[in-house]
Amino acid sequence: MKQFLMALCAALLAASPAAHAGDTPSVEVLGFSDDGSTFAFEEFGVQDGSGFAYANRYFIDTANDSFLPGTPIRVTLEQDGASISDARAEARTQSQSVIADSELAENRGFTAGWNVVTEQSADPFRMAVNPRPVFPSIDSPLEFRLDELSMPDGAECYGFGEPAGFRLTRIGTEAGAETVLVHEDSAIPQSRGCPLGYSISGIQTFYPEGGTPVFAVMIAVRKVGFEGPDHRFIAVTGRF
Repeated sequence: MKQFLMALCAALLAASPAAHAGDTPSVEVLGFSDDGSTFAFEEFGVQDGSGFAYANRYFIDTANDSFLPGTPIRVTLEQDGASISDARAEARTQSQSVIADSELAENRGFTAGWNVVTEQSADPFRMAVNPRPVFPSIDSPLEFRLDELSMPDGAECYGFGEPAGFRLTRIGTEAGAETVLVHEDSAIPQSRGCPLGYSISGIQTFYPEGGTPVFAVMIAVRKVGFEGPDHRFIAVTGRF
């Protein structure tokens, strides 16, 4: 009996992490167009539950913070043995008609700040950065604040919690500078599924030659998944 109980406990311990494991993708900033009018990033991983490899590419118009026509590009390989590399290759092929990877790679910009979703010491709702690596700085600090918004009339969350939207503001960091509303949800887009919470993951900046600097605030979305909370990424863009 003792051996049986020990074996049962070991099995339960081994099974527990998988029972609560969500799907958190890797994310890669692809870059900007030459003139800074487009920002692109990719998320990729393996779906919880199905085990299918996927890769999603997002292309955003930085002037009005909207997706480019025909995007996002979402690839899920629903066959055994398909790898993340296979999914990424397919997404890359499909996206070249939108903007070439070679142009994006030449204009990656600067990752001014970044927190992975496992970070516990950073403030998930505030990020302040020097927008480019110039020292002493010649730029005003770039600071954003995120607020979660209760949206009880949003997506059905199946008892896992109340759905949430978010508000993003850019904080005036110099005397007399105004705080600017960058984004505020009025409804939860269907593409987000059931979002339970948000955190600021990073700030990417780009200074196009002869043009207006642009930013992309990367936001991690914690949502209801098949085996536990999933994460997906969105970006809010603008000019400064």
